[in-house]
Amino acid sequence: MEKTMPWEFLSEYKGKAFKGEWPTLPELFRISASRYPERPCFTVYDPDRISLSYAEAQAAIEKLAGYLAAEGYRRGDTIALTGKNSPDWAIAYLAIMFAGCTVVPIDYQLSNAEIENIVRASDAKALFVDDEKFDALEPGMLKIKARWSLSRIKQPYVRDLEATTAAKSIEAALSDDLAAILFTSGTTGIPKGVMLSHDNFVSDCFLAQANLGLYPTDVFYALLPLHHSYTMLAVFIEALSVGAELVFGQRMVTSSILKDLKEAKVTMFLGVPLLFNKVLAGILRGIRAKGPLIHGIMSFLMVMSGLIKKIFKLNPGKKLFGAVLDKASLRTIRICISGGGPLAPSVFRTYNQLGIDFVQGYGLTETSPILTLNPTEAYKETSVGKLIPRVQMRILDPGPDGRGEIAVKGPMVMRGYYKNPEATAEVFTPDGWFKTGDIGYKDSDDYVYLTGRAKNLIVTEGGKNVYPEEIENRFQLYSEVEQVLIRGYVLDKKQHSEGIEALIYPNKEWFEQAASKAGSSVENGDIEGRIKHVVDEINADMLPYQRIGKLTVLEEPLEMTTTKKIKRFALKT
Repeated sequence: MEKTMPWEFLSEYKGKAFKGEWPTLPELFRISASRYPERPCFTVYDPDRISLSYAEAQAAIEKLAGYLAAEGYRRGDTIALTGKNSPDWAIAYLAIMFAGCTVVPIDYQLSNAEIENIVRASDAKALFVDDEKFDALEPGMLKIKARWSLSRIKQPYVRDLEATTAAKSIEAALSDDLAAILFTSGTTGIPKGVMLSHDNFVSDCFLAQANLGLYPTDVFYALLPLHHSYTMLAVFIEALSVGAELVFGQRMVTSSILKDLKEAKVTMFLGVPLLFNKVLAGILRGIRAKGPLIHGIMSFLMVMSGLIKKIFKLNPGKKLFGAVLDKASLRTIRICISGGGPLAPSVFRTYNQLGIDFVQGYGLTETSPILTLNPTEAYKETSVGKLIPRVQMRILDPGPDGRGEIAVKGPMVMRGYYKNPEATAEVFTPDGWFKTGDIGYKDSDDYVYLTGRAKNLIVTEGGKNVYPEEIENRFQLYSEVEQVLIRGYVLDKKQHSEGIEALIYPNKEWFEQAASKAGSSVENGDIEGRIKHVVDEINADMLPYQRIGKLTVLEEPLEMTTTKKIKRFALKT
């Protein structure tokens, strides 16, 4: 029997609600609002539960879009948006598109100077901003027409804006118009703006659902910043495409996250490896604390649960480990999705053993971003997932092991970098394939395996290639390690050979708790000794040319992005 594709329902709206192959994002939202007007759309739980239904959200979006049109903003104009995750952020984001304009979502954690740089580089005509940065980012400094607040603390507040004069009719965006420009850097140089169309986003949204079943009854948790392409597509747009509820996390604090997960009865929990590693480490710590006998029994049951799930496609874990999942506020979770960086196969395996369908995907901002997802019913633990429909992939200049740079084509691939034809030309082959910069390969079933980033490659003394990410992944379940970065250092300038160095920032809290239990204090020597022991354990399981030869234990944490990835190239060598 032929599988029904998740986007087939759109056929009844084609020619009525939209005309292209795919609806634009405003057209898609209107379709969902017509199907599920009373379902909750945007919700927050901190400090109190406040929720807007799809009908209420649409009314707020349409009102703001009418205001923008009355103020003279037209199809193709760019309007910037920066702020913390909230219903007001979502309303502003969609209203910009409803007015036919292009949104420029900016990382709220960037400095004011970096935000100003992106506003200028994007030719933005106006800005929506949170109260904390409202006064600093004033129109005169940014050379923009207007600035509005995403918080009632400052005026003019986004939800109070209403057309006072008759709005001219809005010229709606077409499906191949730019929906958003996503800037991958906020540094003082020329930032690169990834141009993504409505077609890019909406095609990626639905094609990804071929590997992932979503329902209107799902509750998505928007914890990571929505300006980032991963959260924007995999949480925000995916939820709206099926009429699901979107719950906004307010703080990246474990206690707040667990409270939200339980109160909101979240079913779709999307995060980055660092977050999932911390949650899992807490679960495993609780199991070990029950003593060797219980720990042994639980470990055996987890292995059996994983085998049953893998072989018979049944999921006994939710019943076997219900109490454990309850304590971790994960009982209602249907699917966890990890993105934004590599995840250790052991972490992937353990979540599935506990009864949670755990999905890993792969993509880049330039690909809207999803290229692969591991189907819950046929996952491969060492793979970043199976190619979603209509993605073509080839390996450029593969080595003897079949690994090489991954290049792709598909409807989700960007138009290019905004006003930067040179940078655009660098990432496309002459025949139109987008070069990802990632090294990997795919198997005969179209599952993709990543080795690392081409620019991070370390060439050792024997001429062997080592990818730092493969070594970094091995540290993911060592709770005593907060951050790890693997890089090369020069061994021999003449031979152009490198050794392998590990920069490790220890988990101070872990060492303090260990010292407290032992009735002692934390000594620097104890920390370095334990970290060295961890490195020795990892070296013992690696090939000689992959082993870490130099260890640096850091006093201060490494700088990270808002999606909790270490800024590798911000390091001073």
